Amino acid sequence: MKEEMKFEKALTELRGIVEKLERGELELDESLKLFERGVGLIASCSARLDDAQRRVDVALKKKDGKRVVEPFAEEEDEEAEGESS
Repeated sequence: MKEEMKFEKALTELRGIVEKLERGELELDESLKLFERGVGLIASCSARLDDAQRRVDVALKKKDGKRVVEPFAEEEDEEAEGESS
């Protein structure tokens, strides 16, 4: 069984593929192979992000089923700075 690639590693590989394709120096067959690999990496990253979002949603729910959404401390600090200007 093949182990899933870590999100960060997949994203790094995807960035490398994009850079290679943007240079436009590859032959068509190689470009197609890289493009197909990139599409697979995008699907994998997207699925992992969706899973992360579900896990965050579950973690933020109260026992009564209502979601608790609180801003991060940084966002609160930025809002306070904006109000004092």
